[in-house]
Amino acid sequence: MSSDRFRSVVATEPLVLRVALTVVALAFLGLFLLLPLAVVFGEALRRGVTAYFEAVSHPETWAAVKLTLLAAALAVPLNTAFGLCAAWAVAKFEFRGKSVLMALIDLPFTVSPVVAGLMFVLVFGLQGWLGPWLDRHDLHVVFAVPGIVLATVFVTFPFVARELIPLMQVQGREEEEAAVVLGAGPLQVFWRVTLPNIKWALLYGVILSNARAFGEFGAVSVVSGHIRGQTNTMTLHVENLYNEYNFVAAFAVASLLACVALVTLVAKSLVEAVEGFTRRSGSVRGGRSSA
Repeated sequence: MSSDRFRSVVATEPLVLRVALTVVALAFLGLFLLLPLAVVFGEALRRGVTAYFEAVSHPETWAAVKLTLLAAALAVPLNTAFGLCAAWAVAKFEFRGKSVLMALIDLPFTVSPVVAGLMFVLVFGLQGWLGPWLDRHDLHVVFAVPGIVLATVFVTFPFVARELIPLMQVQGREEEEAAVVLGAGPLQVFWRVTLPNIKWALLYGVILSNARAFGEFGAVSVVSGHIRGQTNTMTLHVENLYNEYNFVAAFAVASLLACVALVTLVAKSLVEAVEGFTRRSGSVRGGRSSA
């Protein structure tokens, strides 16, 4: 349906229906999005700005922030590389096991994060399959930083791949094949043909993956051991503070996560706006050149 036809259909809808749908949508957003955000920031500042900054500057809070940043900084690049490779393989080639690869990519969407954490404990824990060997070599995965990173990688790795696969399937292989015929090497094909065509979807997937890494709770809760100042991420630190009835500090740390969510929404909107502007500019230039 074209945009003009869509506007004409909308214009024929009764005014009462349009107003009612708008009110319902705004009420839903206010109740489930704006009100919780207001409660978080209101509770965080309930005792004043001084108490707020004391909570967010506490050494344990900084340790949780640093661990969360480290987990995201390691997981997102790994998943970006995996997503590119997986999307290229699925979209550009036919091979046995393709459906299995697609199912594995979707696995974190279907498995509970808590179950994922338990799987890592069964594999890397002291009583797990690799636990005795790791213990003999003084290597620690579960209840240590590597376990946090592995759990974060697991829950975030579908996002980049799932953003790229549909786009690359629609684009097909014609442009890459033409570049190869003209003498371009694999790296030239990737940097000059493939990457420019997928850059916005790639950036969007990276943003979603990073947001998921910051907000993960279930999987990291199982593998972390809740060691204060060592294996507590921001989400786990919020839980500990709340369970200790330190509500102001809990909401203060939660407000940092809320700020990350807001920044993610802004980044997502900017990417969509820039992508739309780029497409419109390309269409205008294409129309002028054809004219």
